[in-house]
Parts: sequence; C-alpha cells; structure tokens
Amino acid sequence: MQTWSLVSICVLLAIIARWGVSLNSYSGAGKPPMFGDYEAQRHWQEVTYNLPIQEWYFNTTNNDLNYWGLDYPPLTAYHSWICAYIAKTINPEWVELHKSRGYESTQHKLFMRTTVLVADLLIYIPAVVLYCLYLTDGSSKKKVSIMFCFLLYPGLILIDYGHFQYNGVSLGFALWGILALGLGWDVLGSMAFSLALNYKQMELYHALPFFCYLLGKCIKTGLMGRGLFLLVRIGVTVLATFALCWLPFLAEPSQAMQVVRRIFPVARGLFEDKVANTWCSLNTLIKIKSILSGDSQLYLSLACTLLAVLPSCIRLLTKPTFWHFKLALVNSSLAFFLFSFQVHEKSILLAALPACLLLNDLPLMALWFLQASTFSMLPLFLKDGLLVPYIVTSLGFLFFSIYLLSALDHCSEDKLRLGAYNKLFYWLPKIDLAFIVRWKFYISIAAMVGLSIATAVLIPPPHLPDLFPVLVSTTAFLHFLGTFIHFNVVQFSEPPSRKSQKKSN
Repeated sequence: MQTWSLVSICVLLAIIARWGVSLNSYSGAGKPPMFGDYEAQRHWQEVTYNLPIQEWYFNTTNNDLNYWGLDYPPLTAYHSWICAYIAKTINPEWVELHKSRGYESTQHKLFMRTTVLVADLLIYIPAVVLYCLYLTDGSSKKKVSIMFCFLLYPGLILIDYGHFQYNGVSLGFALWGILALGLGWDVLGSMAFSLALNYKQMELYHALPFFCYLLGKCIKTGLMGRGLFLLVRIGVTVLATFALCWLPFLAEPSQAMQVVRRIFPVARGLFEDKVANTWCSLNTLIKIKSILSGDSQLYLSLACTLLAVLPSCIRLLTKPTFWHFKLALVNSSLAFFLFSFQVHEKSILLAALPACLLLNDLPLMALWFLQASTFSMLPLFLKDGLLVPYIVTSLGFLFFSIYLLSALDHCSEDKLRLGAYNKLFYWLPKIDLAFIVRWKFYISIAAMVGLSIATAVLIPPPHLPDLFPVLVSTTAFLHFLGTFIHFNVVQFSEPPSRKSQKKSN
C-alpha cells in the first residue's frame, strides 16, 4: 500500500512537471506562415477529420502536402482523427477546413496540451510505472526512486509539451513491448512494438534489437521444436498487426506506396539543422554535401549505420538475455542517430528511452547521457522560448538522479562496468578508471552549463552566426560517440550478477 502511495505521488509530480512546461511558450507560436509543430498537429487533425482517408497522404486542392502534410504512419493519422473528433465537439473552428490554418487561442492551446497529457497517462506513464516495479531490482523505495527519475527526464517533457510530437505514444508502445519481453510475453511484446512502428517510423531505431533478441531466443529454444512454434506465432502477430493498421490503404497498391513515400522522404539530404551526429559534426571540417551526390550520401549513411549496429546485434543473437537486449537498444538507437540519413535533433529521444532502462544498472552513465541528450536540443528550446523550463527540468533531473540513485556514491570500476577496459588494454599500467570517469563527469557537466549560458546570453560574431549551435552539437556528439563506444564494450562483458545487484541495493 505504501509503495502505491509513493507511485501516485511520483506520477502526480511528473504531471505537474509536464503541465509546468505547457504553461510556457510552444513551437511556432505566432510565427507565420508555418506556425511550427503546434500547427502541424492541429493541421493533421483538420485534414483527417474533413477529408476521406484516401486523400490523407495525397497532394490535392484540399490537402497541400507542402503545408505540414502527413508524414507519419497510419496510427498517427488515426490518433489525429480521434483528437479532431473531440475538438470538433468542443469548438468546430479548431478543425474547420482551410479557415482554421494558423488558429491560436488559449482554449485551443489548453486542449492540445491536454491531448498530450492524456496520451502520456494512457500509454507512456503506466508502462514506466510497471517496468520500474516489475523489472528493476531492489527495495520498493529504490524502484520508486528510479521511476521518479525516469518520469522526470527533461528531454521528452520539453519536446512533447513544447513541440507537440506525441513521442510518448510511440516510446510508450515500445516500452510496453520491452516490458512484455522482460516478463516473457514475447508475442504481446511483438504486437506492442509493431504498434510503435506504426505510430512513428523512427522506431526502426529499436527494430534490430527486438528482431535479434526474439530470433536469438527462438534459436536458443530450438528451431526444430518450441522455438519454431514461437517464431511462427511472433511472425503471424506482427503481420496481423501491420495489416490491421494499414487496412484502409491496402485496397490499392498506389495508396500504400504513397504512404511509404511520405514516411520515408529521401530528398532532404544527409542532414538539415545542427544535429549532434557524425555527418553534421564532420561537415564543419569536410563539406560532405558538396562532395557527394544525394545517392552517395544515402548509401554511405546506410553502410555506416549497418556497420555500427552489427556488433551489438551479433552479440544479442548469441546472448539473447534481457540485459544484453537493453544495451543493444541503446547501441542500435545511437548507431542510427550518429550515422543514419536525415536525423533530427529530437531523434535522440529514441536513444534516451533505453538509457532510462539502465538507471538502475548503470546510474551514472545513464544520467550522464540523458543530461547530454537534453543539452543537445538546447538551440531548439531557445528558439521556442523554453529556456526557463530547460534550466528547471535539467537541474531537477540532475539533482534527483544523483541524490536518489546515489550515482556518485558508488563509482567503483565494477559498478561502472569498466573491467572490460582493463582486459582490452592489459599492456598499459593499471590506473584508477573510476576516478577518471568521475572527473570527466564533473568537467562534462561544467562544459554543458557554460555552453548553455553562453548560447543563451552571448551574441555570436557576425562572421560566425552559428557558432554556439555548432559548439553545442559538436560537444553533444562527442558525448554520444563516447556513450556508444562504452555501451558496446559493456555489452560484450558479462551481465552483473543478481547477487551483486542485491548487495548494492
């Protein structure tokens, strides 16, 4: 009973944190002609409510795809239609065809914020609560502490409540899939992750670990017996889920192909904004987009992404344990973020979710990466007037994670999983790696604080207008690359024993 009381308090505090961001500015407020992500979500509601489903993804006189055309899979469109139905009931002007373009009012802002919060309460928050209660080790107090830090992660709060991305829905479905797999419900986990893929195509960042974990488990069970039966059940479940989601678009091949073209655009180039991945960071030294053709950029990014994710996936196939699965989710999503084509700043949230799963196992490394992931989106937050929420949520997350999870109190090489480095560099003199990691953490936080202040306060020189965004993205890129290397090394080490985990808890 006491545990559930603590859970209720944590969920309430998480709701307050989300609503606090919602009282501030939002993406695109009062900025014609596109009005930002706020208008994108409102416009999708307008389109899905007023037009037949066959026109949702096609360019017509009533659906200008150059003005926030739908570019997510069918579940996102269905979600927009449901929100539009409710909006029409409250105030028809909110979704009136053509006339509602750029609509802004206090009531509509409240409605849009509420739709994000309701989606979180229905899908994301319950998944977090159940994962922390059933799939983390330790006392009830420890589990609730992890849950609170998980729900307090600032990156997701600031993006979903400042940009109306509904990332909590796709990430929530993915987390339901992870939860089901952790409990041994592989078929249900496959269905949940299929729903995540059908809500946002970026969930492909997590697809290979799901595939390799389930295939590795089937092989380990025996492909001539129970393993084959499990594989068939999973395959049928995935195909059936996709078929149901895409059913209205399967009548004509042209309909389905148009949806595919919309959700996988390749005409935008290797990257757009100052994103903290390999190509954007490398572009400061080598102008890749000028040297290589569009097709060459696409093939290069595809090859590098597959090479980067391959070691983690092979390891997971041979060692299909839940520990290796969690690490593979981080490594795969970071490989896609660092090397894939047309990455957006907000895509780092796909790596942040599995990093949150490691808050109990590797608290310092997890919170360090989560803090860097929020910092990487700073230019985006400043553009939308979210500086104060960024400061408050970042400081709150850092303080509570260090205090509640004792991240800096237990920094031995064993608990930081640094033993593998001694094996890799056995010819070097033995040094205190834990001491070095701790000081790197302090320096890193100081650098992020300094760059945040400089970006918010200082005016860049006229000949370097993008100086601070480039410094932010490059600094974050170094953090992400270091995290990617570290978690790949950790994945090839043995999982922590249950005995040592209970002792530390």
